[in-house]
Amino acid sequence: MSTPLATHDFAADLSAALEFLKRTRWELRELRKVRVWKDHVQVFDVNGDFFEVRGVGYPHPDVVPLLRAVNTAFDPQTVHDPTAAEYKEFLTGRRHAWAEDRVM
Repeated sequence: MSTPLATHDFAADLSAALEFLKRTRWELRELRKVRVWKDHVQVFDVNGDFFEVRGVGYPHPDVVPLLRAVNTAFDPQTVHDPTAAEYKEFLTGRRHAWAEDRVM
């Protein structure tokens, strides 16, 4: 695997990690997928270029806002469940239905 274009070491500061994702997201083409390991998160674009956040993985509760920041399609109830695989892979490009946030 190639080396990441940029890295961020997560040190329990969620706002710094979210700022890193917001800043580096525009250095990539259209986002394609996210791989979430036990100890880091990798965000890939359509060309296979990626950046990563180290120090946070799927067991960590702060992974949910990080995944939402890059529009990852995932289930927040099961994302923390252990897996036999090396990592969990999710597609990006999550869309919301029209008026999803409205109460009828």
